[in-house]
Amino acid sequence: MVAVTYSIVARCPSTGMLGIGIASHVLAVGRVARYVEPGVGVVATQSLVLMAHGHRTLAGLRAGLSPQQSLSDSLDMDDRADVRQVGAVSASGEVAAHTGQACIPVAGHVTGDGFSAQANMMLVDGVPEAMAEAFTSAADDPLVQRLLAALDAAESVGGDMRGRQSAALVVTAPEASDDPLVDLVVDVRVDDHPEPLVELRRLARLAVANHRLDVADGLIAAGEISGAAEAYREATEAAPEYAEFSFWQAASLADAGLVDEARQAWEAIDLAGESERWARVLRRTAQVGLLGPAVVRALLDE
Repeated sequence: MVAVTYSIVARCPSTGMLGIGIASHVLAVGRVARYVEPGVGVVATQSLVLMAHGHRTLAGLRAGLSPQQSLSDSLDMDDRADVRQVGAVSASGEVAAHTGQACIPVAGHVTGDGFSAQANMMLVDGVPEAMAEAFTSAADDPLVQRLLAALDAAESVGGDMRGRQSAALVVTAPEASDDPLVDLVVDVRVDDHPEPLVELRRLARLAVANHRLDVADGLIAAGEISGAAEAYREATEAAPEYAEFSFWQAASLADAGLVDEARQAWEAIDLAGESERWARVLRRTAQVGLLGPAVVRALLDE
């Protein structure tokens, strides 16, 4: 039995990205409660979880059904629908939600423009309402930040009556491409932590930076050097303490012939006292042909 406490599923109206944020006092809530597919929709299934509701509702959305029809069809196959809680949003922003009458109180959901917030086993009333308010108030922020704000709001008014333990956040591109790595903008889990939302926010920041790195690598491969340089800059600025981002920025830019920009990126590695470690990585990467020998000469003066 898994009684997931609170979650929010949403679509960003400006980018079309889909996302879900969840938290609970169970181990590794991210393993059971979230279902999201670019260009299709996002589903949270919770309370006494039946994972089939996630699979079936997404399948219905994939087949062109509305969230309400997809969810209703799934619930019709469940003889314990009264203990389930499900929220769903389609790629077009349509919304459906269900809170069974036998969900552990306090339980309820709030739907709005392109989102559904749901909670059960709440300490007090008002958690879905707080999530909805935080999400809508942050309308100008990226979807990742809006979802995190909603989770923080849930916790601020009491959250799970059992306490806190785990959380998860997933955000996808609006449409599937031929590169799932780039389609998955954020996919992070905190499986067991005394402050899961604090740790989730830290991991989300790193994930956003890492996604920008993946985007930059793709732009380099496509020959879009200026766009790649900007994406690398965004990645390293988002996570300046993470030396590997600076390493790949420097190596890729040097490989593309932007030696001055590459050396500037490498300075962050020198300042962090990590130059010996990453010089070794650079030489070995060049050794197997993933980078040209000119990169080593440009960055290490060898």
